[in-house]
Amino acid sequence: MSSKPSIPVASSRPSDFVRIEAAALNELALRLDTTMLVPFTQATNHLLQAATAQNRIILTGIGKSGIIARKIAATLRSTGTPAHFLHAAEAIHGDLGMLVPKGIVIAFSYSGETEELLRLIPTLKRLEATLITISGCSTSTLAQSSDIFLDASVSSEACTLNLAPTASTTVMLALGDALALEVSRLRGWKAEDFADLHPGGRIGRRLARVRELMHTGDALPQVAPATPMPQVIYEMSRKKLGMTTVLRDGLLAGMISDGDLRRMLERDGSHALEHTAAEIMNSHPQTIEGNALASSALALMEDKKITSLIVVAAGGHVEGVVHLHDLWTLQLS
Repeated sequence: MSSKPSIPVASSRPSDFVRIEAAALNELALRLDTTMLVPFTQATNHLLQAATAQNRIILTGIGKSGIIARKIAATLRSTGTPAHFLHAAEAIHGDLGMLVPKGIVIAFSYSGETEELLRLIPTLKRLEATLITISGCSTSTLAQSSDIFLDASVSSEACTLNLAPTASTTVMLALGDALALEVSRLRGWKAEDFADLHPGGRIGRRLARVRELMHTGDALPQVAPATPMPQVIYEMSRKKLGMTTVLRDGLLAGMISDGDLRRMLERDGSHALEHTAAEIMNSHPQTIEGNALASSALALMEDKKITSLIVVAAGGHVEGVVHLHDLWTLQLS
């Protein structure tokens, strides 16, 4: 008499569902350090070569696995790796034109026996595509037909019937993210690169460049070193940034802040207005490059306890001024 497959006992707490998925992720992490290290490295090398050459990477799947494939394609794109999702059912009805010779295809199927994916194999062989399979069954048809197999198996699903894809899709998602992030790391992907692909929303605000926020042109407070103090004060009051740059032939000579004015008045009293800009300016003010991230500017201001940074290009040419209030409106923290 054959034994029935064991079914997990129904969870008594919602947190137990999460613990089952967490345990599956721990098992995945262990495999990545041991038995899966070599195939994972091979997969990232293939993806790295494709990303460097700006070649197309196709991710495909059906059902829940297809949803995961679509998400990983988005993660790859957002970290600079060209990737596209191909619905396996649509592929056999014309969308196979998305595939290119010697391309890379990442197939997601927990069983490894998804009919729509298996029907793609002859075409992938004909195109000499590299097939990377993410599956829970190493002996499946899809896994055996692939060039690289990545093990996404789980001991059990979080579903009390051990049927609904839960822990298995979580593991697929984590494994796909690991692939995308490792390729990004190997490419030397930086926050500045990420900013170029995420101009909108909260991420876009956090990754805004200083150049996009700085005060320039007529809004830039500026005086010459020989400017008398009454004109310096007028310029600072008119531009309303609590400071002014001191420029010599368009190059930064120094800066005068509200604090510099207060200290001058306390020291010289009625003779304060007899000075020129050059006599009270700070000759070594804090500066920043226009291409720097707004978050970097905010961190520098908070560290130095200042409210303005002068934006300087190569050679000391002043491009503008960024003020603390401009950064606060972005809700960077």
